[in-house]
Amino acid sequence: MEFACTKLWGTSLCLLVLVCSVAHADPIVPALIIFGDSVVDVGNNNNLNTIIKANFPPYGRDFVNHRPTGRFCNGKLATDFTAEYLGFTSYPPAYLGQDARGNNLLTGVNFASAASGLYDGTARLYGAIPLTQQLNYYEEYRRNVVNLVGSAKADETFSRGIHLLSAGSSDFIQNYYINPLLNTVYSPDVFSDNLMTYYSTFIQNLYGMGARRIGVTSLPPTGCLPAAITLFGAGSNECVQRLNRDAISFNKKLNSTSKSLANILPGLKLVVFDIYEPLLDMILRPSDNGFSEARRACCGTGMLETSVLCNARSLGTCSNATQFVFWDGFHPSEAANRVLAGDLLAQGLDLIS
Repeated sequence: MEFACTKLWGTSLCLLVLVCSVAHADPIVPALIIFGDSVVDVGNNNNLNTIIKANFPPYGRDFVNHRPTGRFCNGKLATDFTAEYLGFTSYPPAYLGQDARGNNLLTGVNFASAASGLYDGTARLYGAIPLTQQLNYYEEYRRNVVNLVGSAKADETFSRGIHLLSAGSSDFIQNYYINPLLNTVYSPDVFSDNLMTYYSTFIQNLYGMGARRIGVTSLPPTGCLPAAITLFGAGSNECVQRLNRDAISFNKKLNSTSKSLANILPGLKLVVFDIYEPLLDMILRPSDNGFSEARRACCGTGMLETSVLCNARSLGTCSNATQFVFWDGFHPSEAANRVLAGDLLAQGLDLIS
């Protein structure tokens, strides 16, 4: 199916046209396949020996079943909204979960693992699934799909399916900035150069397995995450500008590296999704985006709590997360994810046309 929409129309009109085009029809693409970190993890970490989990209340309290699934959010992730916009009637299941079997595999799966990164060492610190292992799982998954539908149909599924990657934030926030073995040896600039090497290798390996439509998210304004301000802001209560500068520098390299990869890999559609500016706009101008709180997260005190620190006994958790940009110290609320998903849609039209 061809999807005719121009970026000049803006997010709202593009979304309206897209929703209308998939109503009572098959999804626009055959599969949605996801790699990365906690921003897109839907429960793979539930099955790991790690403390980085979100399979307990109040996580998931606003999800469709009002139960925690392993998503680091009160409700839906941006990728969940993306799946809906593309016409899927279910979300890509966690590859390590019970739902990733049989015909459920045919429309995509999710390999993401909270605390994973472009650098495998980040995942190993927390017992998460390194990106190289996620790619190994993808290769295994691909064989399973071939067994289900045959090589020709599988090749079409993987070449036309959308592959999404979210990684890099954990490399900085949960590793580099707190790890003297890294930050005393490498400058932020050199560290991000190393991450680009890992990113380039990942994209080339994924391409070699048949992927042709790949989207990767930029770093967010990491210095504005509530937990980052608490940990690195020296009591200022303002965005930590050195962290934001590192994110901007990383994002420039991500764009440049991605353009180079697209130039050397025939038939590759590689889109970098800018989440830095849309999220920064919500943080700096919350009322303009329908929010009332952008510094403090909903869970607990809203200054730090994430994963095990964000639990049913956390004092101060808000009753209505729709007014909050952040659900916990690191992750956007469902309301913010809805806004981000609309922006991603407008930016990713090349992947669905």
